[in-house]
Amino acid sequence: MIGIADPSQAETDLASGTLTCPSCTGPLQPWGHARARTVRDHGTTTVALRPRRARCRTCRGTHVLLPAVVAPRRADTTAVIGSALLASARGAGYRRIAAELARPLSTVRRWIRAVRDPEHVEWLRVQGVLWLARVDRDVIADLAPQPTRLGEALTALAAAAVTLRARVAPHVPPWTLIGQITRGRLVGRPVPARPG
Repeated sequence: MIGIADPSQAETDLASGTLTCPSCTGPLQPWGHARARTVRDHGTTTVALRPRRARCRTCRGTHVLLPAVVAPRRADTTAVIGSALLASARGAGYRRIAAELARPLSTVRRWIRAVRDPEHVEWLRVQGVLWLARVDRDVIADLAPQPTRLGEALTALAAAAVTLRARVAPHVPPWTLIGQITRGRLVGRPVPARPG
């Protein structure tokens, strides 16, 4: 799975051969589509997806280009999950968050529990700081301290998303950029770093 912030740009890059394989860096080419699915957004809105598949011309591996507006294997958009985490970082309980988002208690509780792991929360914070270091190091010094580690992680991710949006992708929503920055693992386990 390759997370993409802008599906139309990814389609252009795929057609021109500039999108590369994460396994071998060979050029990817279009290879049909993955299964269509519908994901819940805020309120009663849904997002219909039919992600593009790509195949590497070099290693012949296939990949799904998943828009970062959604997270892998989740029934809700990154924005909905992020809103729940933000409310939790501000002190709201999972019952209140579930009621406000009109989501099952068990779903919201699972999201909140997923970010209780200190290693994952630190990984989220580091992802935000790394992206800020690439785009605008001066923003890192302006990050305000937060009362919780989750609050610090979300602040770093939000600063990175807002900075990226201002400089690189003005038409991409901030939560989608956060989905891209976290590689779809806002509430999932972090991806191990690749050697090299």
